[in-house]
Amino acid sequence: MPGAGKSTVGVVLAKLLGKQFIDTDILIQLREQATLAQIVTRMGYVALRAIEGEIIQQLDVQNSVIATGGSAVYNLGAMQNLQRLGKIIYLQVSPKQLRERLGDFAQRGIAAAATTSLDQLIEERTSLYEKYAQHTVDNENCSIEHVAEKLSSFKEEEP
Repeated sequence: MPGAGKSTVGVVLAKLLGKQFIDTDILIQLREQATLAQIVTRMGYVALRAIEGEIIQQLDVQNSVIATGGSAVYNLGAMQNLQRLGKIIYLQVSPKQLRERLGDFAQRGIAAAATTSLDQLIEERTSLYEKYAQHTVDNENCSIEHVAEKLSSFKEEEP
């Protein structure tokens, strides 16, 4: 979910593991020369989801921690590529904590219809996150470092 800590924890985890950090939201913004909110305003949330899916499907990296946008789970090809690249982790946060972290939900450039509430988005996405996650980590009231430590314990499996 937006506000779950993917980018923040991802940077710390990459440093802890000595890996590259990739934030697909930044890749989207660089490609489109616009913020996520601008993309949603200009092209719509469905277009943002499609762009995100394309970018994730094209990723071919190793030794990397990847933070995706929260809507990556809508694109099967993107999720299959992420599974090929490594482990998929679901950072779980309560709706209350998400509200506190997100502030003005409408200004975030979230890939959802303008009429979608945070509660609706949570309900819609949670089953998808659970479907694809190989591990779920509680990120409720935890320090960034504590969550990164938890994640670092998920050793990569040999091919």
